[in-house]
Amino acid sequence: MVRAAVLPAVGAPLEITDIVLPEPGPGQVRIGLAAAGVCHSDLSLSNGTMRVPVPAVLGHEGAGTVLAVGEGVTHVAPGDGVVLNWAPSCGVCFHCGIGEVWLCADALKGISRLHARTADGADLHPGLNVAAFAQETVVAANCVLPAPDGIPLTDAALLGCAVLTGYGAVHHSARVREGESVVVFGIGGVGLAALQAARIAGAAKVIAVDVSPAKEELARRAGATDYVVASATTPREIRKLTGGQGTDVAVECVGRPATIRAAWESTRRGGRTTVVGIGGKDQEVTFNALEIFHWGRSLTGCVYGNSDPARDLPVLADHIRSGRFDLSMMVTEHIALDGIPAAFDNMIAGKGGRALVVFQ
Repeated sequence: MVRAAVLPAVGAPLEITDIVLPEPGPGQVRIGLAAAGVCHSDLSLSNGTMRVPVPAVLGHEGAGTVLAVGEGVTHVAPGDGVVLNWAPSCGVCFHCGIGEVWLCADALKGISRLHARTADGADLHPGLNVAAFAQETVVAANCVLPAPDGIPLTDAALLGCAVLTGYGAVHHSARVREGESVVVFGIGGVGLAALQAARIAGAAKVIAVDVSPAKEELARRAGATDYVVASATTPREIRKLTGGQGTDVAVECVGRPATIRAAWESTRRGGRTTVVGIGGKDQEVTFNALEIFHWGRSLTGCVYGNSDPARDLPVLADHIRSGRFDLSMMVTEHIALDGIPAAFDNMIAGKGGRALVVFQ
């Protein structure tokens, strides 16, 4: 028996309960979680914006220690620290074959498998593959990566989603260059990572936008040179801060049509807008044909920061160990499992950065 946060049905409250977790089978790894970040994607799973089989154990951003390995697992061993990778690449599909591992066709194949059972015998699925909202989890071997040396596992949990996504959005999708200007919409966990990544990339002006005035200090600690409280006039304010032109790059971390549109309008003619936030399939963003031609801007989707975790984690670890990237400043609340529902409420209200569930 291990304690876990279970989503019994779409739209239902999370249940903090005991589950029966099996021992790892061939090609599987059992992990004792050190910490798990509460990501907006978990909220999207609970409210049905993103669909997964339910009931399910949620949580996809985590790190911990290997407790046991199944037959055939050789790249990690009991006692090793690991970071969970919720979107592992298969290595053989079309996208993996051309190096776009973040678009792997089989990345979420594991969400339909039987992960565990409730105390009364009901089957449970593993949310986004890794079921990190639990004291322990069993995952496929390709869902674990060796944790970087010199980084506490509680901090390393953020590497599993927020940091890879925010860093990748800036460096791989938007490809921010030294001296450029950047605006980041939405200062949660991913937005804070994007601000730090823009600073590392050498952006000359880094503007943070959020609905909450209370996040200004946090945004400036992450690297923002300017802060704008979101309103209907945000694009106009961004242009005023950039000599009337707009920014070279906008990174949208919210996933709402109005915010995507504002990010687009905040970039200069010929600028680049990268959308990281996840919206619903019934939410539409509209553009007229003339403005697409006239402004010459690009609008790009971004999945998992267009990152390859095996490639990017060592690079990020170097930034973290050198002090260029601060993981701990992204966490505004340390909670237990039973604090996750309140953390969801805070996300809906636009409060705080990353909430971190700490197990050890």
